[in-house]
Amino acid sequence: MLAMTIGSVSLRQAPLAVLAICWLVMAPLLQATPASANDPLETRLRRMTRGFQGTVMLHARNLDSGREVSIDADRPVRTASTIKLPIACALAAEVAAGRASWDEPLVVDHTAKVSGSGVLAEYADGEVVSLRTARNLMIVVSDNTATNLIITRIRADTVNEFMAELGFTATRSMRKIRGDGARLKPAEGWSREGEKEENKRFGIGRSTPREMTRLLELLEQGEIVDAASSKELLEVLERQQYKDGIGRKTGDLRVASKSGSLDALRSDVGIVHTKHGRIAIAITVDDMPQIDYSPDNVGNKLIADLSAVLVEELK
Repeated sequence: MLAMTIGSVSLRQAPLAVLAICWLVMAPLLQATPASANDPLETRLRRMTRGFQGTVMLHARNLDSGREVSIDADRPVRTASTIKLPIACALAAEVAAGRASWDEPLVVDHTAKVSGSGVLAEYADGEVVSLRTARNLMIVVSDNTATNLIITRIRADTVNEFMAELGFTATRSMRKIRGDGARLKPAEGWSREGEKEENKRFGIGRSTPREMTRLLELLEQGEIVDAASSKELLEVLERQQYKDGIGRKTGDLRVASKSGSLDALRSDVGIVHTKHGRIAIAITVDDMPQIDYSPDNVGNKLIADLSAVLVEELK
């Protein structure tokens, strides 16, 4: 019989209550079946990234079988717009706690408007949208102005506090979005994490592929606030219109995802419903030498290829 100890207490001698607690802690680890360096799936994924001009980090988990595979899954990455998923989760928690309301009005004005993806920057100053509409636009069309309105309303620190409550140590919102290209506004709306010099390099957010798939898993399990809140957000993620990465080669399969892009980066996080399980995927491709904002960006195509293999083989 295997003898284990906690401090100086042997599990052979521990009372049943202690054994039960230990099982609750260890069970998820025992159920997970990560791929190893000798696993054919991991080997194939690494071969696909060989020679790619950029850095690739990924984590994927079959939420039904527990099987997972990764490449540098715990390396902190720039989130780009995938940080909008944690922001949406924190917003749902604020509404559930009564500190915000989905129907409350947000006023669109020049202080919130920024360039880049979305439609609210085209609204006239003084026009009003509901908090729910801003959330939907932030996810479905990755609206940067809607994101800034939400951060102004609930603060980036609130997002980080909620992520910490969920047990995430890497996933953090740093500040509001400045825009894109040459039309950048001064950085503002900093969180305490964002003000730290070592975090400035992450831009608007930081996470890891493993934490992103865990966040998706909590959503799928109905544990982001409650089952109804989780279901609603997953439905919004299914309507996300950027399908250049994870959703590019998935055909008619259900995909709930959120993507992000920067000059040298492409990222995508999402859940794909397959016949052999629900696959949570988070992939970041960074350090690409060429700037290309077309759908055929090489990072998008690599994410699509990797996702297609994961969807087919992660059983």
